[in-house]
Amino acid sequence: MEDQYVFPTAVSEEDLKEAGRRSSLNQLFGSRKIFLTSGQKHPERPDLQADVIIQNKALEHYSKGEQAMGRSQYDKAVTCFSKAMTLQPNQTQLHVSQAEAYLQLCDFQSATVCYKQACLLEPGSFHIRLAFIYHLQGQCLFDQGLFLEALGSFTKAAELKPDCKAYQMRSLVCLSALGRYSDCLKLVTDWLVSHRPEGDLYILRARLYKHLNQVTLCYYDVKSALALNPACPEAGALMAQLEESSERAREEASSRVLAGQLSQALSQINTALEHCPQDPRHYLLRGILYRRLKDFTASIEDLVLAVELSEEQAGGQARPTDSQEEPGAVQEEAQAQLVLTYNDFAVHCFSRGFYPEATLLLNNAIQEEKEERGLYLNRGDCFFKQGEWGFALADYQQAEEMSPGDPAVCLRLAVLHNTLGSHSYQEGRFQEAADSLSLAIQYNPRDSLYYENRAKAFHKTLNLEGAKQDAISTLVLDPTNQEVMLPSGESASEVLA
Repeated sequence: MEDQYVFPTAVSEEDLKEAGRRSSLNQLFGSRKIFLTSGQKHPERPDLQADVIIQNKALEHYSKGEQAMGRSQYDKAVTCFSKAMTLQPNQTQLHVSQAEAYLQLCDFQSATVCYKQACLLEPGSFHIRLAFIYHLQGQCLFDQGLFLEALGSFTKAAELKPDCKAYQMRSLVCLSALGRYSDCLKLVTDWLVSHRPEGDLYILRARLYKHLNQVTLCYYDVKSALALNPACPEAGALMAQLEESSERAREEASSRVLAGQLSQALSQINTALEHCPQDPRHYLLRGILYRRLKDFTASIEDLVLAVELSEEQAGGQARPTDSQEEPGAVQEEAQAQLVLTYNDFAVHCFSRGFYPEATLLLNNAIQEEKEERGLYLNRGDCFFKQGEWGFALADYQQAEEMSPGDPAVCLRLAVLHNTLGSHSYQEGRFQEAADSLSLAIQYNPRDSLYYENRAKAFHKTLNLEGAKQDAISTLVLDPTNQEVMLPSGESASEVLA
């Protein structure tokens, strides 16, 4: 009991243990003020706030990175910017600065990754720069011969900046280096469709067409380029090459024709037309070849084209070649050949019994050439075979006017009038029959059949004297005829005696 009064301030054993525990915590963490509850206040220290510390540290790393960039220490700059980005990943400038550091190290892949992140943070702000980096990457890959990888980079650059023709052209160069000329052609065609047509693009596509042996399309693109710029030297040189190749092929075709090698000549003139598809001389020659090969439909198409193109050139609507003949001369020859083709085709149809078709063809021929006697004779024959005797007579008479006394015309008129007379006789119109047969005899007095038929008609009209004279004429021209009957009942031998 006395001990209690020796240390009047003594504490219990539990309090001593708690005091010892707190002393240990103070030694470890310092002041116990850090354990203040939210309701308790402590002195303000802005420099000790977490966000400020992080910001200041990130700024310190960024500053060191910029200093490293200034000293061309790009690896160090990348490291500093990475540290800063770790502390503040949403700072756009940090991504941009690190991308530029990677760019100086020619690490295009990492640079694009950084700029993509910057684009995510600020959409639409860095597309042009990113496109430029893709372009640089593509150019480096191209120089290393990695054309496919370079194509991918240039394509991405063009997608980010579609109005930059340089990026698109580099894609075209890559496709060409890869031998993908069809893809090149599609790309250039898309440009021509989506943009205002330019002479350079037409020339570029023309060269692609020529490389792919599509020389006809090449010709039309060169023509379009010249329409935009008649003084364009590239287009003029390319057109001269096409015309030279065309002329050589045409000369070879002419040589083959003279040698009778029509199929080979046709192949050569087709080549000439591929190189210059608007030269009427080529269509004229091919039309003649088709006619000689009996391909009349193709011949007519080519000759009609030759006439039309000649008319355009005569009117100054087309560009003639240096070696071209006068358009008027080509047009006249083409029209003459067209008439011959219509006629030959009609004769071909006539020989196979296609008389209406032959008539239509001869109508076309006469429309082109109205002064050719043979066309009227042939059309008259077609009408005759169809029983259109009135039209046949009109055509034969037209031919007679053009060539009076022509034996071929007279023979046809004689046959036609005999046919008309026989038809009238069968219908009981005996006087008309006698008149028609008289015309037949007038055109051909040496055919005994006409006299025999007229004798029958005279007998029906009671012109016995005329019938007797015709019967005698029949026997004179054909003594072996035993069927002719004399009105008087005399025999043929008695009359002849």
